[in-house]
Amino acid sequence: MKISIVIPFYNEETNVGPVLREVRQTNPEAEIIAVNDGSQDQTLAEIKKQPDVRWISFARNLGQSAALYTGLAHARHEICVMMDGDGQNDPADIAELVAHLDHADVVCGYRRRRRDSWPRRAASRIANAIRQAVMKDGIRDTGCTLKAMRTSAVRHLVPFNGLHRFIPALLKNAGLRIVEIPVRHRPRTSGISKYTMARRAWRGLYDLVGVRWLMARQIPWPEGRKIGFDTTHPNCH
Repeated sequence: MKISIVIPFYNEETNVGPVLREVRQTNPEAEIIAVNDGSQDQTLAEIKKQPDVRWISFARNLGQSAALYTGLAHARHEICVMMDGDGQNDPADIAELVAHLDHADVVCGYRRRRRDSWPRRAASRIANAIRQAVMKDGIRDTGCTLKAMRTSAVRHLVPFNGLHRFIPALLKNAGLRIVEIPVRHRPRTSGISKYTMARRAWRGLYDLVGVRWLMARQIPWPEGRKIGFDTTHPNCH
């Protein structure tokens, strides 16, 4: 199966080259889509230096959700993979995620051993516990960007700021089969995190209410549907 790998970058000029080169080395046949999320440094220039990489660039910072959704919408292949551009995801795990799509529609990585500070890990555990209590999606680590899914699943997603935290919940609510597998997590070696814990907490609670409402109102997309046209109707040309 051919795959498309979507990687958002925001002010990651020192990580762009190493990340894209490692992704190409570990996934030589993949389509790589690098999304520059309105960076104010040389991120876009560094992306353009990499051969055989498709790129999308926003004029201003729109957020990780916008970057991921736009990349997914432009993917050309049957399978889409999402990963972070900070170098903490290991692209060597992608092959294992894709292999599990033989018996699932979506495969989510969970960080078996997080290489972040303990306050960040503690905040993440609390956030995941609250989300699971409300969403009941069964996903233990929604903050892990490393995921693989069939490109056809993108139609079940609704673009909004914060979408990336709720992709598994929305897809499970749409009736898709989801599995989790452990993936590696590496310490950040350069650049800085773009999130503060307080900012993530307030935004997460706000989004939680909205997404719960959305899921209750979501219209299932009928699988295996047949579409036809009555060519005898006068309005059909």
